[in-house]
Amino acid sequence: MNCFDRRDLGLLLLRLGTGGVLAAHGAQKLLGWFGGGGLEGTGQAMEAMGYAPGRASATAAGLAEAGGGTLLALGLATPAAGAAAAGSMAGAAAVHAPNGFFAQSGGYEYAASLGLTAAGLAVTGPGRLSLDHVLGHAVNRNWMVPAALAATGAATAVIVGARNKRVRKAAEGRQEPLFG
Repeated sequence: MNCFDRRDLGLLLLRLGTGGVLAAHGAQKLLGWFGGGGLEGTGQAMEAMGYAPGRASATAAGLAEAGGGTLLALGLATPAAGAAAAGSMAGAAAVHAPNGFFAQSGGYEYAASLGLTAAGLAVTGPGRLSLDHVLGHAVNRNWMVPAALAATGAATAVIVGARNKRVRKAAEGRQEPLFG
């Protein structure tokens, strides 16, 4: 019998791909790598998108993406890593939702895909080709999955709700042109 199977290899590929992309996005926010704005530029952008305070929001999103992505890629603390990344992507999806679904129109397709994959990995687990497996799943217990997803879901609902309220308030009194 093999020490790992196709499922383990598939989970490794999903973790490496999704985790790597998320970690790169987080590095853009935190460090300005890969053409990102760093905390200063990203903080200003977050503020403009309705996430306040901007720098704290940039830090939180960057840590969720870089940390969650790195941990997903390693297969370590998979429930918390997947939940953190999914929460950050829910926040990104909220910004893009007014543009519809498809990414080519500025929609939330990309953020939703990354978030759902991260959440799926949190639920499924990392497979045997992971640090969680090597460490006897000390930080990957079954009870941790609903706990991590519930905590992240609650925090995300509060943060995105507050952001949406700020965006609505800022839009009050503005009138869209009748003919565009």
